[in-house]
Amino acid sequence: MSGREKLILLVLCAAQFIVALDFSILNVALPVLGADLGMGQADLQWAVTAFALPSGGFLLLFGRIADLHGRRRLFLSGLALFAVASVLATLAWNPAVFLAGRALQGLGAAVIVPTGMSLLTTTFTEGPRRERALGISGTLLSLGFTIGMVLGGVMTDSLGWRSTMGLLAVAGVAILAVAPGLLTESRHPGRPRIDVPGAVTVTGGLLALIYALSTAAQRGFGGVDVLGTLVAGVGLLVAFVVVESRAAEPLVSLPMLRRRSVAWGNLAGLVTFSMMSTVVFLLTLYLQEVLELSAFRTGLVFGFQGVFAAVAGLTAPRVIARIGARNTLVAGLAVQAVFTAALLGIGLGSGGAWLAMAASTLACVGHLWAIVSYGVTATSGLPDGEQGLATGLVTSSQQIGITVGIPLLSAVASARVSALRDGGSSFEAATLGGVRLGLGVDAVVVAVVAVAVAVGLRRVGRRA
Repeated sequence: MSGREKLILLVLCAAQFIVALDFSILNVALPVLGADLGMGQADLQWAVTAFALPSGGFLLLFGRIADLHGRRRLFLSGLALFAVASVLATLAWNPAVFLAGRALQGLGAAVIVPTGMSLLTTTFTEGPRRERALGISGTLLSLGFTIGMVLGGVMTDSLGWRSTMGLLAVAGVAILAVAPGLLTESRHPGRPRIDVPGAVTVTGGLLALIYALSTAAQRGFGGVDVLGTLVAGVGLLVAFVVVESRAAEPLVSLPMLRRRSVAWGNLAGLVTFSMMSTVVFLLTLYLQEVLELSAFRTGLVFGFQGVFAAVAGLTAPRVIARIGARNTLVAGLAVQAVFTAALLGIGLGSGGAWLAMAASTLACVGHLWAIVSYGVTATSGLPDGEQGLATGLVTSSQQIGITVGIPLLSAVASARVSALRDGGSSFEAATLGGVRLGLGVDAVVVAVVAVAVAVGLRRVGRRA
């Protein structure tokens, strides 16, 4: 890479990093935040959901708009919106203002992520340079989620919860200051029209689905609003497929989705992100509520994981060069599944913290291999004019995975905890049982998808 290309990569990766940071930096701070703003326990989920809804729901739409009207322009607009929204969240004087800031942060993230990824894949040509760039980007994206857990605890304890939002504002302004001089404009040469029916159905479907899953984590799947929005979300996504099959200029090319590399690559991305973010969440619950570790000591466990994740992400392109993207993807998922299963050995004793640190670190190594190789798999062989759409799908897999994994398995774990408590178990034993069940389901899902991806992508190789 030239010096300019390295600077471009730094800017694009930094933008992805602060978005990932935003997903997790408030997790540890929620009780303090709620007490300060007067938010009840039941309302705290909205601090996360208000960000997750727009950031997951509008990704595909903004990825396509960027293809048509300029990726650089939209990327800079998204950064500006994110920075302003972070200032609003920092200065929030009541829950409504804070949640508005979080929602606008999510909307800015929905612009930044697909445009940043499409600028990356159009800047770096397919092959080793793109694989290296995707490796660095994927590493920082995963590190952002993990480091957010550490920073959230440290900054909340020392400076207060507002400092977490202030950090995002400062970072957004810093990136915005240097990005215009480095990035060049790019767009689809044909300038086709926006597929409005497709945009409405897919955005509405994703919003409804994310809301239903996020709410179910708090109240279960029995609520009328949860079931109603879940059914509505599935119905809208089915309608989206029908609309796209008939549209002259579809928002999402169904022939692209029928490409095995795109379909299997994005499925792998969805699963690796959703299941690894769930491991971090469940282990946080275990370390703080079962072993009663402080937020700082819990952060140290994940900080060790972050160091190894960085090494794994940077070496992933070399692994891909040696054994190929498909084999690296399958191997990464398999390693993640095996060491997630190893976490079932955690218990009530202090030795569980060491097992949690060792097994989650090795699971994260496989996770990073899977991240880099799925990005390469799902964007290879496509023209530049479709890179915005392809990276929109890739980033949708990432963001939706981070969004839906925790609510789904959190609901599973919570149901188990309630059943054990009703049976007379202590709080610590019941929580441990719920965490173990969640981790067991997590490991099975990753293992099943690893096998499915191995079979599906093997057929791609045979066709080629």
